[in-house]
Amino acid sequence: MPSYKITYFPVKALAEPIRFILSYAGVEFEDERFERENWPKIKPNMPFGQVPVLEVDGKKIHQSTAICRYLAKQYGLLGTSDWENLEIDAAVDTIHDLRAKIASYSYEAHPEAKEAKYGPLVKETIPFYLERLDAQVKRNGGYFIGGKLTWADLVFVALLDYLNFMAKYNIIEKYDNLKMLQDKVLAIPKIKAWVNKRPQSDC
Repeated sequence: MPSYKITYFPVKALAEPIRFILSYAGVEFEDERFERENWPKIKPNMPFGQVPVLEVDGKKIHQSTAICRYLAKQYGLLGTSDWENLEIDAAVDTIHDLRAKIASYSYEAHPEAKEAKYGPLVKETIPFYLERLDAQVKRNGGYFIGGKLTWADLVFVALLDYLNFMAKYNIIEKYDNLKMLQDKVLAIPKIKAWVNKRPQSDC
């Protein structure tokens, strides 16, 4: 069994899908969370100066989606065909598109520009994505792809706290299929155990 170490800020955010997949697989991992003031010292030692980083037997790799895809292959969370895996990749990329649009508002430094972005985000952008994601889950028997659990489902649910924190409300509250998917994922015993023991953070 490889040894795994995740290095990230002291939050869930982009590292949480990695933690969910490893927890689902029942795999032990070192969860190194550094304080933000230490980032300038840590950054030069990270590939491309970014986190999250996964170390596998001491080898460091960055890019959270690539890491999730790799771990999904190791632990049985892929689709059953190349087409299903393409659909999973498309779903995950779409989830990250939504994340980027919410982040564009959340990280906007100029107060007036930030305020101007919020209405269109909440009234147009988020509903546009969630209506389609909700319909996709309904079509696929309660999951994103193929009527069964894949890493796309874990990525979405793991990112929700971060998305909700940035958007300042529970973005799936009106979307029953996405709420049911969240409940299903959080009820998986090994995921539930992880959620119960993980350090507390807002996002």
